[in-house]
Amino acid sequence: MKNKPSQKSLSKIETLDDLAKLADYSFTDTLNCDPNAKENGIDHDPRQVFSGHYVPVNPTPIKNPKYVTHSKTFFRELGFSDNMAQSDDFIRLFSGDTSRVPKLIRTAGWSTGYALSIFGTEYYQQCPFQTGNGYGDGRAISVLEAVINGQRWEMQLKGGGRTPYCRGADGRAVLRSSIREFLAQEHMHALGVPTSRSLSLYVSETERINRPWYSEGSNSMDPDMLASESIAISTRVAPSFIRVGQLELFGRRARKNEHPKAMQELEMIVLHLIDREYTDAIDKKLETAEKIVLLAREFQSRLTSLVANWIRVGYCQGNFNSDNCAAGGFTLDYGPFGFCDEFNPQYQPWSGGGNHYSFLNQPIAAERNFHMFCKALQPLLTSHNSQLLQLKEIQNDFAKVMQTQMEKMWADKLGLETFDAILFNELAILMMETPVDYTLFFRELSMIPNDITALQKSFYTNSISEDLNQRWSEWLKKWQLLSCGSIDMNATSSSREALSRQMKLVNPKYSLREWFVKPAYQQAANKDYSLILELQDIMTQPYAEQSEEIESKYYRLKPSELFNIGGLTQYSCSS
Repeated sequence: MKNKPSQKSLSKIETLDDLAKLADYSFTDTLNCDPNAKENGIDHDPRQVFSGHYVPVNPTPIKNPKYVTHSKTFFRELGFSDNMAQSDDFIRLFSGDTSRVPKLIRTAGWSTGYALSIFGTEYYQQCPFQTGNGYGDGRAISVLEAVINGQRWEMQLKGGGRTPYCRGADGRAVLRSSIREFLAQEHMHALGVPTSRSLSLYVSETERINRPWYSEGSNSMDPDMLASESIAISTRVAPSFIRVGQLELFGRRARKNEHPKAMQELEMIVLHLIDREYTDAIDKKLETAEKIVLLAREFQSRLTSLVANWIRVGYCQGNFNSDNCAAGGFTLDYGPFGFCDEFNPQYQPWSGGGNHYSFLNQPIAAERNFHMFCKALQPLLTSHNSQLLQLKEIQNDFAKVMQTQMEKMWADKLGLETFDAILFNELAILMMETPVDYTLFFRELSMIPNDITALQKSFYTNSISEDLNQRWSEWLKKWQLLSCGSIDMNATSSSREALSRQMKLVNPKYSLREWFVKPAYQQAANKDYSLILELQDIMTQPYAEQSEEIESKYYRLKPSELFNIGGLTQYSCSS
């Protein structure tokens, strides 16, 4: 994500009319509309979309929208007045009603198609037409693009109703999942992990829908009941929402020559991606083939860094298909995501995800998505052998670059100048055998403990064997020698304090665990949003030492009775 302008440069945006003056619809103005699109954006039934980059769609407003929350942090960065989030016209637009927007904001939003790849394999059968021409934004509708203080932002409703890509679903999101995504996006940003951002969240006071979910205390892997839940619309914001799967769709069409403009539309979407996400890295004057090589190299750098950061903070994407992989190199689409409690390389929050998208398999999953990214670009290089060879070299280098990023990340978490494979492997075994809480362990290690007493705060057991205790002590001594060197472990020194500060900037104290979020959405179901606001405040300061009350409540081990509970330890994609 690009650097934001300084706060001093921000112009204040007090009203929706002020925001409307900044509207600039690059996606719909420069790319191709579906030639079979219906007039006025009334296009809400599932159908095949054979060409074009987008379909104009009017969102379907929720009835009787009520304000739940907005991101004060992001509003401040954008220069938005906080009062705007509760103004009638802002609520109307960002709860899906575009019928009375200011003149410069268009009444029709847009949805986009993309292809599906699962762990590097192309799929068509999930498409209701078995062709891939019905897969895309089923309930995500972009409603505004604006250039704000020199940065382009796209604003997209999640849960904005049916689109041609809805595959028969209702196009809605429920309050529960909307709260999860809203909190997660702002938490990830505060953690220093590139991500889409949360703008606002509104709930209908009268409309409800049934969703498969878990009965209280259920140990089921999959939902075991239908729950009646309030519908909601959250707005997420990013420089663009172009996905790897989106490029794949146009790459497949070009590869198969599915229509006369297939190759042209692939080139258009690739160049548009570069304009939206990579202008700082790629010179506009270069030829397309040269731009593609630089694009692949830059995306490789961003994606490997992103996934290393996910693992640094204990995050698992859960469903890391290529359609959930942002081509801009940031975290997108918080569906079945989760943050680790107990360290487990095979941690997977999604009940249908399998090991291929598990916690420490994410680097391999990223490599598969990167291969699909490169495959989508290849048709544009068929007559450019030199650039095609360079693209293949970049593709083949992914695992090596990913490994370098991972080793640097582990070294940083451990406060080491260079990665030590033996020390790390010993630690990983100890963490699994004990077992330990991922976040608490590394934060306690950041205190530079003299012995393992402090580390035991992160152990999910009241007692460990004498042998395990001895192995922990021996490991800690090895770590002290490597990380602290000549630092006197029995004295407070400026060097030791500096190392501790450095490690605390890498190892967060607070993590958005599912068992923190569940009470928030349960209270919200009864129109009590206080816990959402509390979590917003805490989770946007994840590295800070907060009050003793907050620490006792949120810096602790997951209670044993909450393990293996549906909707807490594992959950479906239901949202």
